[in-house]
Amino acid sequence: MRHITHGTRISRLAGIATLVVAAAFTGTGTALAHSTGASAVDQKVDGVMVVAGNSCSWTNASTSAVPPNALTVDRTTINTPGGNLACGGGIAATLNNNPAFTFDDAAGTARTDLIDITGRQSFISCRYKATGIVWDRDATSRKYINRSFTAAKTSGSFLCPGSVTTPAGDASMLFH
Repeated sequence: MRHITHGTRISRLAGIATLVVAAAFTGTGTALAHSTGASAVDQKVDGVMVVAGNSCSWTNASTSAVPPNALTVDRTTINTPGGNLACGGGIAATLNNNPAFTFDDAAGTARTDLIDITGRQSFISCRYKATGIVWDRDATSRKYINRSFTAAKTSGSFLCPGSVTTPAGDASMLFH
């Protein structure tokens, strides 16, 4: 019984780590933008991410511009108390950087320079970074869905996996 519990805990930690990394783009989200002449009120992004049956999401995070212009996402409008990032399954996540996005409308893609996120469950904390993440646009909308990517552990408990892979389609962004 003890072995099964430990195996479940390690499996759950891997799920937490994946959720945490994806939540940042999470990421975890979906993406839809208005015209490039939109006001600051329109410079927002919502995010949703599902991993191992748990989800993290936020709404109305502030961005520095609207797609297809290069932009950054303000982490203080994602993380609580300034934002409303929330996760299921007893997980807490914090975005540690302001991710930068660039867009290639001809190719229907977006790229994120760096996602740096920390996840916590109970007393266990894991920090991960992923670089060069590619997102595919959904038709002509500003909804972007992630391609598979791997994030490396940069700090945290020895129980945290050394890296986590987020499968394609597990995160999306909606710019509006």
